[in-house]
Amino acid sequence: MKTSLRLLPLFLAFCLCGCYRILPSKGGAQGSIRTEARPINPDDIALPAGYSAEAVATGLTFPTAVAFDEQGRLHVIEAGYSYGEVFLEPRLLRVEPGGSLTTVATGQKNGPWSGITFHNGNFYVAEGGVLEGGKVLRISPEGNITSLVENLPTMGDHHTNGPAVGPDGNLYFGLGTATNSGVVGQDNYNYGWLERHPNFHDIPCKDVILAGRNYTSEVPLPSKSGKQTTGAYVPYGTPTTEGQVIEGSLPCSGSVIRISPESGQMELVAWGFRNPFGLAFSPNGTLYVSDNGYDVRGSRPVWGNGDYLWQVQPGQWYGWPDYSGGLAFNGDRFDPPGEDAPQPLLAQHPNEPPQPAATLGVHSSSNGLDFSRSSAFGHQGQAFIAQFGDLAPDVGKVLAPVGYKVVRVDVANGTVKDFAANKGKKVAPASKQKSGGLERPISVKFSPDGQSLYIVDFGVLNVEGKEQVPQQNTGVIWKITKNSN
Repeated sequence: MKTSLRLLPLFLAFCLCGCYRILPSKGGAQGSIRTEARPINPDDIALPAGYSAEAVATGLTFPTAVAFDEQGRLHVIEAGYSYGEVFLEPRLLRVEPGGSLTTVATGQKNGPWSGITFHNGNFYVAEGGVLEGGKVLRISPEGNITSLVENLPTMGDHHTNGPAVGPDGNLYFGLGTATNSGVVGQDNYNYGWLERHPNFHDIPCKDVILAGRNYTSEVPLPSKSGKQTTGAYVPYGTPTTEGQVIEGSLPCSGSVIRISPESGQMELVAWGFRNPFGLAFSPNGTLYVSDNGYDVRGSRPVWGNGDYLWQVQPGQWYGWPDYSGGLAFNGDRFDPPGEDAPQPLLAQHPNEPPQPAATLGVHSSSNGLDFSRSSAFGHQGQAFIAQFGDLAPDVGKVLAPVGYKVVRVDVANGTVKDFAANKGKKVAPASKQKSGGLERPISVKFSPDGQSLYIVDFGVLNVEGKEQVPQQNTGVIWKITKNSN
């Protein structure tokens, strides 16, 4: 058979798509069940020449972020919640010399505690809000907890994230979307929250006009049995019409918001994100956000889009639910193999979305980030991003593990390079490789002097079929330093 050069790209795409549909998913957490104690071996981590790793705390349960107090002491938060519907009490812990842990504060079962920063004598923590809605908490060094804001709309797929302190002294935090791509459906029931909150849905930050596209699904809710028709930005089982206006409000889904640490008064910074997980300011004071891309699930699956690093421009809309990485849903580029391409949910768009500062791996779950500020560590001005790793096949099929490492990004040109990843022919979690290296990096933080990078490793989270199974007491904090000459 002869194939013209003009048709060769189409022919190759057809072949690749066919292979993709036939081959099984091989995610990093599939078939990697570890039941024994997690081994720890820094030598199993590949680093650039001149850098070394050590474990400074082990045995943590669902750690998500670290911060340093005014004395330079390391603190870590345990989330208190993990996908897989595991509910525990979140905790703020101080890491003592030698790796022992002292409890500073214990929260309520409304996690996950997903991020922390220290500012003017207090810790500030993002409480995800799975059960009661998200919060931003102020925690004193003595462990007293005060809510700055409450009832944030993050009881769905994604949660309240951050916070980060800006050059203006305000706290910036992210609110993830309730759904994968704008429509409540079966996947949200599988995540557990639709049964708890059957009327919950995404909320736009400003008024939007709908295209009137609806989707049919069936969820075993007692109040809404049988097949239901559901549109965008409405509760499950609610159809929408062309030209329908959904009023915006604050707080809202898929947004970055700022508040004063004193008053808690909310102000919208930007919106149109899917899950703005990591927030950090570059050395020149510019806000960057890591954003988790769409999954291939639910009533409106989206295929082949990456995670993104955004340079945040105040007042802008970044494209969710009708764009990915600045590309519109107006063709077949994001159609899952064998399924229809996603079509726009909005009849009009607030603005043409900006282009991302960098495009990261598909299903890599690129989460917490920080910027290097020290020549002693190197790569000044570059972003370091923790990649939690895929949750295939629930988020979509992958043919090899994705993520499970720390990358660095030159934000001037979008170049992405591996910085810390497990040794081996393929990058994969330690439980997959039967090694003692990285499992699921979820955030990074430079020490106050900038000379060390701390990697928060969430621990083992397996995928059994479409069930997510986290393992307690497997979290680690790693410290990366550059060796002196």
